[in-house]
Amino acid sequence: MADPQFFKVAGPFPLHELAEIAGGTLAEGADGGAEFSDVAPLGDAGPSHISFLDNKKYVQDYTQSKAGACIVHPALASRAPEGMHLVLMEDPYRGYACVARAFYPLIQLNPEISGNASIHETATTGANCRIDPGAVIGANARVGDNCWIGANTVIGQGVSIGADSRIGPLVTLDFCQIGSQVIIHTGVRIGQDGFGFAMGAEGHLKVPQLGRVIIGDDVEIGANSTIDRGTGPDTIIGAGSKIDNLVQIGHNVRLGRCCIVVSQVGISGSTTVGDFAALGGQVGLAGHLEIGPGAQIAAQSGVMRNVAPGEKIGGSPAQPFREWMRGVAAIDKMSKRKGQ
Repeated sequence: MADPQFFKVAGPFPLHELAEIAGGTLAEGADGGAEFSDVAPLGDAGPSHISFLDNKKYVQDYTQSKAGACIVHPALASRAPEGMHLVLMEDPYRGYACVARAFYPLIQLNPEISGNASIHETATTGANCRIDPGAVIGANARVGDNCWIGANTVIGQGVSIGADSRIGPLVTLDFCQIGSQVIIHTGVRIGQDGFGFAMGAEGHLKVPQLGRVIIGDDVEIGANSTIDRGTGPDTIIGAGSKIDNLVQIGHNVRLGRCCIVVSQVGISGSTTVGDFAALGGQVGLAGHLEIGPGAQIAAQSGVMRNVAPGEKIGGSPAQPFREWMRGVAAIDKMSKRKGQ
């Protein structure tokens, strides 16, 4: 359960309301009027908690859980312990996310501009903003309504931030336009120089980086990630994309809508990633590639070729997923023979 020092729980909620919030339906015999005070993992939950089962690895925990209610796929309803109320739906994890957000809504802003913040006279801040101590907002920067700018964050000259966005502490934003409802976590750097040099025997000549970074609405960017501005074309992050911690995105990259980019991914310059593509942890993409919409790339893959829409690949160099797994199995088999 969440530590009350850090998280304030709402509720309680009756089960019928939680089912509606989740987008599920009550199982036969479930008491829609029963109230629940919190969410909890299957193994820790008690009679006043609602939990969920999404991964079949945890079926045993589910069958032994003392949770009063559970969000579960209809195929597993029959394995629930006696007395557990069920909310049935095809995607229990999404249902849990909705319910958990109800119990733990985003912290409401306390609109306040710290006297220790530095805001240029030509900058504009919208209504109901919170600007924490040490924040710096440069000339002609624009911050929309209901935004939260964290301590010691620097918003550079001309940067714009859309409404309802939350920028964590120690962030640096330059040469960029940020959409609405964007979350940027601690230590993110956006709009720094791209890594561009004209190499030669006389030395490496820096190429001016004259583009911007454009961040769409509802994007989330994890702690200590970096997104370089373009050399001339802009670097673009599509609406709804979610970027994990410690990700590096190079200049001129175009990331589509609702992409998933997991920790320690590196995307080299001028590569395009299509809508709803997913890149596993530590994936490396070479430059000037086309990654098709819906492509899935397994963790630690090294990608040096274009990837077709919907294609699943893995390994280094990356290859179609089934071929990669057959190769892994063959090597494992040979190594075992050698040891006999």
